[in-house]
Amino acid sequence: MQTNSFEQTVLLEELCPDIHPGSAIRGLRYREELSQAQLAEMIGVKRHHISEMERGKRSIGKDMAKRLTKALHSDYKVFL
Repeated sequence: MQTNSFEQTVLLEELCPDIHPGSAIRGLRYREELSQAQLAEMIGVKRHHISEMERGKRSIGKDMAKRLTKALHSDYKVFL
């Protein structure tokens, strides 16, 4: 018996085209089961910076997006 298996990858921006980058951080952080403090430590920022990014109060530059990508296993473009 032969079975076919495949993985289908859906980009977050395709699923929710108008999602706010901060919401993406929060959702991906929950997916990875990380607290704000844990994520902050992983990417070398203070916890309140994560909070501000999630709330849209702090902008996310390309360098920060790439650091988030490594920690949250996602495409950096979702944060820009």
